[in-house]
Amino acid sequence: MVYPTSMNRCNLPPWAIASKHYNSHPQAIEIQGVSHNGRPLFEKLETEEDPEIRGLIFHDFMDVRYQLHQWQREETKNSRKSLKNSYLRFLRGWLFDSNSVEGAVLKGWVESRLGLPPTFHYKAINDIHSEAYFRYTVDRMKGSERTSAIMSQFDLLYEFVQYELLRQFSTRTHLKLYRGIYDFDEHQVIEEYGKSRYLLRLNNLNSFTDDFERAWEFGSRVLEVDVPTTKIFFMGGLLPKSLFKGEGEVLVIGGEFEVKVLIGG
Repeated sequence: MVYPTSMNRCNLPPWAIASKHYNSHPQAIEIQGVSHNGRPLFEKLETEEDPEIRGLIFHDFMDVRYQLHQWQREETKNSRKSLKNSYLRFLRGWLFDSNSVEGAVLKGWVESRLGLPPTFHYKAINDIHSEAYFRYTVDRMKGSERTSAIMSQFDLLYEFVQYELLRQFSTRTHLKLYRGIYDFDEHQVIEEYGKSRYLLRLNNLNSFTDDFERAWEFGSRVLEVDVPTTKIFFMGGLLPKSLFKGEGEVLVIGGEFEVKVLIGG
C-alpha cells in the first residue's frame, strides 16, 4: 500500500507512522493546529482531578465550540441533522459496523491527517485506484456531509484521548490490547515469524478491546498486540457512560504490527 504524503497533516510522515519500527519506538503525533485551537479546553482540564468530570468538560467544550446543542433551532432538516450528528454519532456508528458510512468517515480522518489510506472497507483495498477504494470514498463523502466540521471534531477527540492516556497511564508507552477475528481477510500478512507470531498490516483504523475474554466474542482467534498509546484514537472508558456505553472499546490507528495469534480450543 502506498502512503500518499500529500494528505498528511501531522509532524511525522505516513511511512514512519505505519512502520513496525514506530510501534516499537513511538513518538507523539501532533495534528497541525489542534493544540493551539484546543488550548482553553486543556487549560481547564488541568484544574480537574476527576477523570469522569474531565470527560464531561470535554463534551461540553465540543458542544459549545461546534454548537451541537443548537440543532433544534435550525430551520431545515439537513441543518438540524448536520449539528445533531456529532462525533458521538460516528463513534456509535463504528461500534455497530466499522464498514458503515460512519466507519468510512473515521477511516477518512486517519487518511487525511496521518496519510494512511484504509486497507479494508467492505472488502480488501489493495490500491487507491481500485473500485473498493472508490466505494470507500463515496461512503466517506456521504458521511462527511451529514455533520458540521466532523474532521475538526475528531482532531480534538484524538488530542483529548492522548491527554487522558498520558495523565492516566503516565509511565506506560504501550497497552496490551486484543482483537477477535475469524481469519486474516481484513489483514495483510507481511511475514510469519512462527506458528503463532506474525507481522500484519492492519487497516488504518481497527477495533480492539482491553478485555481479553470479550475479544473471544468476536472470533475464533484473538490477536494480542502491544499498542503504542500514541496510536489509540479513542478509548471508550475515557468518556462518561452517560455519553458513550462502549466501555472497553479501543480504536487503534493501523500500520505494521507484530501480533501474537491465540487460537481457541
